[in-house]
Amino acid sequence: MNEWIEMGRKLRERINPSTMPVAVSFLAKEDQIPQKARRPLRDLGVKMAPCQGAAMARLYGWTVAFTRADVGCAIAAHTYGWERVSDSAGPVDFFTRMNYAADDASAVRMFQGFRLLEAEHDPIVLYSPLEKAAMPPDVVLVYVNPAQMMRLIHGCTFLSGEPIRGSFSGRAASCTEGVIGAWLDQDAKVVVPGNGDRVWAACQDHEMVMAIHAARLAELVEGLERTHEKGIRYPVPAYLRFQPEVAFSMPLADIFKRRGERP
Repeated sequence: MNEWIEMGRKLRERINPSTMPVAVSFLAKEDQIPQKARRPLRDLGVKMAPCQGAAMARLYGWTVAFTRADVGCAIAAHTYGWERVSDSAGPVDFFTRMNYAADDASAVRMFQGFRLLEAEHDPIVLYSPLEKAAMPPDVVLVYVNPAQMMRLIHGCTFLSGEPIRGSFSGRAASCTEGVIGAWLDQDAKVVVPGNGDRVWAACQDHEMVMAIHAARLAELVEGLERTHEKGIRYPVPAYLRFQPEVAFSMPLADIFKRRGERP
C-alpha cells in the first residue's frame, strides 16, 4: 500500500488539488469491505449516487462502500450492473421528458452510448482517499482546475507521446465516462463533470476530473516529476523578465517625467 500513499503524496505536491484524490476499488464480496467503511443505507440512512461517495472521500476523507442496497441512482445502477435496464422505454421517456434529448431516436442513442461494467458478481464499489486507501485502487479520480488538468495530461502523455482521447456527454460523467471508461479502456480519461456531479456531489464550476486506470498512475506521476524538473509546473510560473510599460508606449520608469524629458 505504500506505493499508493507515495503516489498520492506526489500528486499533492506536484498538482496541489483542492480536494483529495480518490481511490476507486471494485470488490467481489462484502467481507472485503474495510470495517470502518461507511455504508450509505446502513450508516447514513439513505440510498445515494456513487458520485456522492466519491465526494465524501475527496471532501471528508471518508471511505464509503456501495452495494446494490446503497445505490439511489438509476443510471449508475444500470451502468455498474446493480440493476441493468433491458428495455430502453423508461430511459427514453426520462431523457425526452427532461429535454436532454430532442426526440426518441436521440434518447435511444444516449442510452445505448453508456459504458457498461460487466462483472460475474454483484459489484461492490469502494471510494477512499488515495493516501489513506485500505486496498489497491482500480481507478483513481482527481478533481482539478483546467491548469492542473493540463499538468496531469502532460504526465499521462510523457512516455507515450499519444494524446488522451475521450468522450464528452455531460451525463453520468465521473461515474460512467470516468470510472467505467478508464477501467474498460485501461487508460486515462478527461471528464467534464455532469449535472449529477454538480447537483448531488458538490462539484464546483471550475472543476474537471481525471479518471485514470491504476495501472497507469505510476506513469502519470513519473511524467509529472520529469516535466517538473525543467520548469513545467503548477502553479504555472508567469514570465516576468520584461520592462513594464504604460499604454503600450511609455516605460513605467518614466511616468513622472515631463513630456520633453521622455525619450
